[in-house]
Amino acid sequence: MTDVDTGGGDRLALAVLTQYRMATTEQMHRVIAPGVRSEQTRRRLAKLRGEGLIDRITLPRAGRLRVWFPTSYGVHIASEWLELRGRRPPKTVSDPTAARLRVGHTLTVTETALLFLEDARRRGELCRPLDWLPEVHHPIGGGEAVIPDALLYYSHGPAGGEGTMVRAFVEVDRATMGPERLAAKLTSYARLYHYVPAAPGRRRPTIGQEPVREEWRKRYPFLPRTVEVDRLRDAQTAWPPRRRRIRWSLPSRNTGSPLCSISSPWVKGRCRPRCRRPSSTLPEQAVSG
Repeated sequence: MTDVDTGGGDRLALAVLTQYRMATTEQMHRVIAPGVRSEQTRRRLAKLRGEGLIDRITLPRAGRLRVWFPTSYGVHIASEWLELRGRRPPKTVSDPTAARLRVGHTLTVTETALLFLEDARRRGELCRPLDWLPEVHHPIGGGEAVIPDALLYYSHGPAGGEGTMVRAFVEVDRATMGPERLAAKLTSYARLYHYVPAAPGRRRPTIGQEPVREEWRKRYPFLPRTVEVDRLRDAQTAWPPRRRRIRWSLPSRNTGSPLCSISSPWVKGRCRPRCRRPSSTLPEQAVSG
């Protein structure tokens, strides 16, 4: 039996890596244990690696940066836990070569998660590490699907009291996707809103029979809004990104639009949001707060 500490720190570390796909040592420290010395996080990761639950790759062009990911054994163990049940990662997540080829985008998505986590901690609001779910599959028919970079759950209001739950599909643009492709990806959410799965051999509903509802309503009381995160970068810029060259989009509290963005450039290490004009292609009443 794997030796997991009674405090749950090992369990949380493995759960985060299984769900996030990969993270640097610094990112793991900021997610699971920001209030302790970073040396404790390094020892915890080394312990999990020694037990065969996680592994790492080293990026030679980024100051020999260590990037951690779960092994097949670690994924098998974590997938049986209640908090991760039904959230199985891609099969290639445990492959070092696949991890190296996806490292740029995946680390940027993880860094985006940290912006929301750290902002919630600073505000005293509720957004836990496992409230960030990368690559959740949503079918839209014809063998196609909407797969956002992440699904975010964020509760506005005091962490111990009643708050407003915000659900958001987060799309991270690293300036590697052309405008037409990005626009097509965003408009696919309109298809998701209208998509009703066709049951084989089922006729139209008769009087008194409940009609077939949209597929997304099986998961959400309201369709999550879509939030675009822009990472402005030069083509030659390597990981880690320069924070002064990053612009982020965060969910707006005051708009009902599902396609909204708030520009948040980094200034002296802090994130200062400024509202931009929202746009919408979906009915407002179907969008969550």
